[in-house]
Amino acid sequence: MNSALLSLCVSATVCLFGTLAVAAEDGAAVTPLMKKDLPNYPGKEGLMISVEYGAGGSSPIHKHEANAFVYVLEGSIVMQVKGEKEVTLSPGETFYEGPSDIHLVSRNASKSKPAKFIVVLLKKKDAPVVMPVK
Repeated sequence: MNSALLSLCVSATVCLFGTLAVAAEDGAAVTPLMKKDLPNYPGKEGLMISVEYGAGGSSPIHKHEANAFVYVLEGSIVMQVKGEKEVTLSPGETFYEGPSDIHLVSRNASKSKPAKFIVVLLKKKDAPVVMPVK
C-alpha cells in the first residue's frame, strides 16, 4: 500500500472512530472493531479496538480517560500504570486501566515475535481515545 493511500485510510479511520493516536513508528497497529453508543449511560460509548505490536513494538506514555479492559490474544505484552508494578501478560490474561491512570508502559515483551490484544474502552462520547502524557 503506498503512503498516500495509507494516510487516507488512517484519516478515514480517525474520522469514523475518533483519535486513535498510537504512533505507527513505535511498532503499533490499531484497528477499530466496534463503536456503540450506550443508551442506558447517557453521553457514554463503548469502543473496541485491536492493537498489534510488531517485534519490540510499544506505545508512548499516554492515558485514556476511560475504563479500559485489555485481553491478550497472541504473544506477550508488558503493561504498567503509574503507581503499580510492571506486569507481563500472555494469551488469555487481562489488564485494567482506569480513567485517571497514566499508562507508563505498553510494549511487546518479545524482540522477535508480534503481540496482539483487544481493548474495550468505556468512555465519554466523542472524547479522544488516547491522550499523550509528557
